[in-house]
Amino acid sequence: MLLIHLGGELFIYSGAYVYAPYLAGAQFPFRVLLGPALYYYAHATMSLNTVVAKKVVAATLIGPILVLLVMTPFLFLISPEEKLALAQPETRDPQLWKIALFTCIAATFIFISYTVFFLYKALKLHNSHHQQLLERFSDIEQKSLDWFKPVLLVWGIVWLMYAFEFFINALGLRWFGTGIILPCFEVIALAVFLQKALSQKRLNESDKGIPHSTKMSKKHRTALISAEKMQSIATKLERIMKSDKIFLEDNLSLNQLSASIAETENHISETLSQHLNTNFFQYVNNFRIEEAKLALQDKNKLITNIAFEVGFNSKTTFNTAFKKIVGHSPSAYRNTLQ
Repeated sequence: MLLIHLGGELFIYSGAYVYAPYLAGAQFPFRVLLGPALYYYAHATMSLNTVVAKKVVAATLIGPILVLLVMTPFLFLISPEEKLALAQPETRDPQLWKIALFTCIAATFIFISYTVFFLYKALKLHNSHHQQLLERFSDIEQKSLDWFKPVLLVWGIVWLMYAFEFFINALGLRWFGTGIILPCFEVIALAVFLQKALSQKRLNESDKGIPHSTKMSKKHRTALISAEKMQSIATKLERIMKSDKIFLEDNLSLNQLSASIAETENHISETLSQHLNTNFFQYVNNFRIEEAKLALQDKNKLITNIAFEVGFNSKTTFNTAFKKIVGHSPSAYRNTLQ
C-alpha cells in the first residue's frame, strides 16, 4: 500500500503523468488502506481475538469504494487529453477543473477520516494490550510494543501533512518541500517500523492476556467473588511475597503466582484490582523496590547487581520503577541514606 501511495505521488511530482494521464489519481483508493493496514498489524500482534471483527472488515472495504465513487466523474467524464490540459491554468477547462478539484478534496477528506479512525482504533488496541500485560506480568519490557505508539503518531502526522499538502496543491499552491520532504519522512518512518516490527519478540496468546469478564473499567467492575474471599487471597499473596520472596523471580507471571497459592488467575486479578486497588505488575514491583531499598544500604553493592538480584531484567526498568515508587533514582536514594 505504501509503495503504491509513494509511486502515485512520484508519478505526479516527477511529471511522468504526461505519458499516462489516465493513471493520475490511481493511488487514491489504495491510500485509504494505509490506516487500516497499521490497525491490522496491531490486531495481529496485540489483540486477544484471532479474527478481525466483521464490521471492521466492512469499514475497511467501504473506504476504497467511497473513493472510487467520488472519483467516478473524474475517471469517466474527463478524457486523458483533458486531464493533461488540467495541469496548466492556461489550458484547463473551468468546469472540468471543478470536477477535478471536487475529486481531490473528497478523496482527501475520506483519507483523513479513515486514517484518524483506524489510527485511533490501533492506539486504543495498544493501550488495552498494555493494560493486559500489567495485569499478568512483572516484566513487560519485551512484550509491550512501546515503540508502536510513537511510530503510529509519526506516521499519522506524515499522512495528515500529505493530505494538507495535496489539498493546497489542488488549489495551485506550492512550498519548497513539495513532493520531497514528506516522502523522505515517510520512508524513514517505514524503515523504523520495519526494524522494530522484525525485531519484536513474537507474542503468544498468554503474552497478549486474558479477556476481561466485563468491558467496564476496573473502578466500575462488578466484583465476582466475595470480600471475604478476596481478603483470604490477599493474605496468601502477602505471605508468599514476604516469606518465600517469590517476587525475586525475574519473569514472574500471574500464571506462576496462581499455581503457587492454588488460586485462579481471575480471582487473583479480581483481588488485586478490587481489594488492593493495584495490578500484578505494580504489586510485584512494590515488593522488589522495598527489597532494593534494603540492599541499597550496603554502599559496596553495585546498583546494577541490586536490580538483577531483586528480580528486574534491566537497570533501565529498575530505575524507572524505583523513581516512580520512591520518588528518587536508586543512586539519589542511596545518597540520602548516607
